[in-house]
Amino acid sequence: MAPGNFQQLANFIWSVADLLRGPYRPPQYERVMLPLTVLRRFDAVLAPTKELVLKRYEVLKDKDPQLVDRVLNELAKDDDGQPLGFHNHSPLDFGKLKGDPDNIGQHLVGYIKGFSENIQNIFERFEFEQEITKLEDANRLYQVVSQFAEIDLHPRQVDNITMGLVFEDLIRRFNEAANETAGDHFTPREVIRLMVNLLLEPDTQVLTQAGKVVTICDPACGTGGMLAESQNWLRAHNEQATVKVYGQDYNPRSYAVAASDLLIKGHKDSRIEYGNTLTNDQFSDMRFDYLLANPPFGVDWKAEQKEILRWPNFRGYSGKLPRVNDGALLFLIHMIAKFQPWQTGDRDKPGTRVAIVFNGSPLFTGGAGSGESDIRRWLIEHDWLEAIVALPEQMFYNTGIGTFVWVLSNRKEAHRKGTIQLIDARERWTPMKRSLGNKRRCLDEKAINDVTREHGALSVSPTSKIFDNADFGYRHVTILRPLRLQFQITQEAKERYLDSCPELLDAVLAIEKALGNDAHHDWNAVWAVVQKIVKSLPDDQGWAKGAKGTAQKKAFREAFTEVNAKAVPVVAKEHKKVELDFAALFPGQDWSGATSRSRDEIAALLGLHPAGKGKWVEYEADANLKDAENISLKDDVVSYVLREVRPYVNDAWIDRDSLDEQDGGIGKVGYEINFNREFFQYQPPRPLAEIDAELAAVEKRIMGLLREVTE
Repeated sequence: MAPGNFQQLANFIWSVADLLRGPYRPPQYERVMLPLTVLRRFDAVLAPTKELVLKRYEVLKDKDPQLVDRVLNELAKDDDGQPLGFHNHSPLDFGKLKGDPDNIGQHLVGYIKGFSENIQNIFERFEFEQEITKLEDANRLYQVVSQFAEIDLHPRQVDNITMGLVFEDLIRRFNEAANETAGDHFTPREVIRLMVNLLLEPDTQVLTQAGKVVTICDPACGTGGMLAESQNWLRAHNEQATVKVYGQDYNPRSYAVAASDLLIKGHKDSRIEYGNTLTNDQFSDMRFDYLLANPPFGVDWKAEQKEILRWPNFRGYSGKLPRVNDGALLFLIHMIAKFQPWQTGDRDKPGTRVAIVFNGSPLFTGGAGSGESDIRRWLIEHDWLEAIVALPEQMFYNTGIGTFVWVLSNRKEAHRKGTIQLIDARERWTPMKRSLGNKRRCLDEKAINDVTREHGALSVSPTSKIFDNADFGYRHVTILRPLRLQFQITQEAKERYLDSCPELLDAVLAIEKALGNDAHHDWNAVWAVVQKIVKSLPDDQGWAKGAKGTAQKKAFREAFTEVNAKAVPVVAKEHKKVELDFAALFPGQDWSGATSRSRDEIAALLGLHPAGKGKWVEYEADANLKDAENISLKDDVVSYVLREVRPYVNDAWIDRDSLDEQDGGIGKVGYEINFNREFFQYQPPRPLAEIDAELAAVEKRIMGLLREVTE
């Protein structure tokens, strides 16, 4: 059967699924149909050498099982005389299974147990024995097996390419039928095509060379759709290329489907492994030319957290990790660890390209210093992030949220170095004739090709923009304002204070006599008077010593003061002499020619205010007025504060503690990528007269409806 006619075979297999109606719901058909398709293909492939394998098995059956597997796997061969890498030593086949209806369940289980260990591992993940029992109880097993026995899936009739297309089509149909959960392990085919284009098109010239060997990995492979589409692209561009694909997944059924697909296509040098990618990397010693993945959105990694935190780093990344309720970025770190080393002109160091699907969270979640921000910083400052494409909403089966394709590489082309391309494809969708779960839109070929061309050409347009790496970085700087307190002794305040500190009655009366009951707007002056009065009193009437005295003073200020914006700032510290190394605090600026006045202004921006005669004071900050500014890495902190903050709050200053010395004394650095901000297009409001006319028309219509009711 030619590849172009695969649909006829896929339709026939799909029609057999109708026999399952009743015991199974349509989303559950795959539990039976996929394993049986795999079995029938294996049965056909093994048929030519079956007798030879059975004879040799009779000689070896009492030997070590691993030895038996190795020998018989080499003995079972395809039509070209190449070892298949698996075998079946059961005397049964589909023809014989069909010939004994009364014992078909028992015989089918025995037939599966006759396979080599690698095939049995796959069927354990399919959990197919449970389905055999269920089908037998429903009196459907013989009917289904009989139908499959009528299909000739031998490679002479259905070559590996066609069989792969059939299998992919069945996977797609079953996942569409199960649209409520399909997105967990199935990525829409058009999204995969776009990802593969973005990943491979820039390397077309290299990939089309004769004898090219390419390695591709998907660490969250699901049913293997991304690996299959990558193979299709390479096969279409270079039939002579050797493509080795590798995948891993933690979902047993998804793993079984992907592993079966690989064996059906005859890829002996490729591998699909089962296991948790984050904690049990099955390819720990390997690097790849290309990686692509669609990790679960917002995946919780609490179960893996304890183990991961015991490691000195995660896959070579030693920074902060993302929040435990969203481990998507952990998959990207894992993929970065699979980069081939890169060196110009060195065939042994060819570098790597990566494509990965995320929701919006990894773009901007987490402020400066958070795990997400630090990972973005790590990626961008290493100049690995090449492009991000924003996809339309309602593209996936299990979610309607917006999604993004990230493209990364450790071998950016020269004209891309130091830049990141953002492509907005959110409006390039085509409505689907029939919704599949949350999937109501798709990308047609034109949209895929348009995005691919924009990426390849590094074009600048309303939907494609080029940014410097530093455009997405910012310094998180804390801005403080002084606490301003008004002091006043009132009867209520006095009673409240003496309830907690009755031993200070004489001190309060003495202070009241000296300051009266009027409001005072300079707490600094008031406190000086209070201290002087209390010190003049006998020891048993003044402040206690130690912690109790500290508590008495704190309670005094809380009882008799309140915030007043017109009051004088509260002084926290006084300095006789201040030495500030402006060059260290703000690197990259020339302070050698700064005037005394400019230095004073900058000192005031850092919370140090001249108080005359060589004295400097620091004000106490009002916690309720504390704020922060995210200042672009391309902007000057001082200039920004003078331009954007001081004109509106002229008493504000920069919290010196927020100038992180580890980042060169320029504030805590963060990175975020905000698509909405970069592609925002201002829409002016409609004319007021037009709005008034519309409201008048609505009001008139409402009044007309009311008259109809009342008349």
